[in-house]
Amino acid sequence: MATHDFPPLKNDLLLRTARNESVERPPCWVMRQAGRYLPEYHQEKGTKDFFECCRSPEIASALTLQPIDRFEGLIDAAIIFSDILVIPQAMGMEVIMVDGKGPVFPDPLKTPEDAQYGEVVERHVDVKESLDYVYKAITMTRHKLDGRVPLYGFCGAPFTLLCYMVEGGGSKIFKQTKTWIYKYGDESKVLLQKIAELCVEYLAMQVVAGAQIVQIFDSWAGELSPASFREFALPYLEWIADHLPDRLRELGEEVVPMVVFAKGAWYALEELCQTKYDIIGLDWLHEPKEAYAIAQKYGKVVQGNADPGVLYGGNAAITKVVQNMVDGFGGGKKGWIANLGHGITPFVKPDDLKFYFEEIHRLSAEAHQAKATSAKPNGHDASAAEKAMHERNILHSDW
Repeated sequence: MATHDFPPLKNDLLLRTARNESVERPPCWVMRQAGRYLPEYHQEKGTKDFFECCRSPEIASALTLQPIDRFEGLIDAAIIFSDILVIPQAMGMEVIMVDGKGPVFPDPLKTPEDAQYGEVVERHVDVKESLDYVYKAITMTRHKLDGRVPLYGFCGAPFTLLCYMVEGGGSKIFKQTKTWIYKYGDESKVLLQKIAELCVEYLAMQVVAGAQIVQIFDSWAGELSPASFREFALPYLEWIADHLPDRLRELGEEVVPMVVFAKGAWYALEELCQTKYDIIGLDWLHEPKEAYAIAQKYGKVVQGNADPGVLYGGNAAITKVVQNMVDGFGGGKKGWIANLGHGITPFVKPDDLKFYFEEIHRLSAEAHQAKATSAKPNGHDASAAEKAMHERNILHSDW
């Protein structure tokens, strides 16, 4: 068990919400809140390469803290500045960040017959050693936070990492991914299992270093049909959730809340609610009221889910979207971590994000006040929500 002597946590709102406790208001934060939309990010990063920043504990920690300082009192969590692709890097694959294009693998996996596939699958990967810079950044950040808010650790999900490893970067049609899972299904599953095992150890080491909650990002899950999701994504998400708590206990660590975010896989909401994840991340394809009812039926917390694009739309549009979330997610008194439905996008003005946070605070407070003076039922009908989800799924059952 690690002994870092961290300062006591002063704001535990998010962790109480993660345990599905009744709370005074919904906690707020957003994915990619430490990033390029902030002018101070560019000042800190300078001319340094993106992954160079990730590998510097001092820089990664400084970038993590920027939104906490800027939005002091409005947000309730930090997320360590890093990238999901550090696991493929630890597996021996080269990843570079190209301006205007994003992450690129100069030599992606082409077929199972490639020597590189065998090397990647067979290679012993010590994530404790190879990703030590991430853990150092987490520990440093916990001390610098001084207990102001809890700190998220994270990793990429096996399917999403496989996509990058075979596509060589982002994609619009995912030709290589579909070739791998449909033509080389067994070999794909070997790689997915290898990644899942590394994810468990990587997340465990983040908790040892000081992470108080962890999130698994399956950013490309929506590229799969429901049937393919059940075969190539869900089993490996489940493997992580099933094995991470046991690994933490082996290390003498407390089990921390786990978040799963399968972007685009709205059809799998109920299946994800039946896993051991504590929190289900929602993108903007979900109707808040329906998703909240289903999640609460299974005792799960939801996180999300505004379209990040609303931040381009001005104050009135932001207020409308926040009101819909507050109304749909039970007013924020239980089971909702306010976030976006994906990471914040480039060119967002920091003041518009600030207004988004302020409206979550304001409108949830108004909802609490209105509820206190009314005995009206909250209207979250799980059976009606399940019926609506079922009707949507009928249209997609043969994807």
